[in-house]
Amino acid sequence: MLLLRIPTLLYVLIVYNVIAFANLSGFTFSTPIIDVILISGATFSATVNDLLLALGIVALTVEIFKATRIGTTSVVDHVLSTLLLLVFLVQFLTAEPAGTATYLLLALMSLADVIVGFSVTISTSRRDFSVGNGG
Repeated sequence: MLLLRIPTLLYVLIVYNVIAFANLSGFTFSTPIIDVILISGATFSATVNDLLLALGIVALTVEIFKATRIGTTSVVDHVLSTLLLLVFLVQFLTAEPAGTATYLLLALMSLADVIVGFSVTISTSRRDFSVGNGG
């Protein structure tokens, strides 16, 4: 149950930090991970940056679905998502390996998670309170 409360974008942040701070020799964010020749003859190539952004989009989608839950767990989710956004921002401003466009886009996904989470909760609360006032 605790794993459901942890923002999924935290896992993306951990993967990014492991790659950025591990100083693996010859391994960078622009290292191609996948090279596939398509039927059209074009070569599809995905780098570590591309895969991190794809993972971030999947994590954001999960967070949006989690935001639709109601109850006390949603408050905890919002607080944790907001704290994660703060971690993204502080690290972006203070850590050199985090000063990349990929990291900024991941931070913006975290911002979107916070905004969507609060928006869904506020909309749901308004609807719940207006049920009693309508009749």
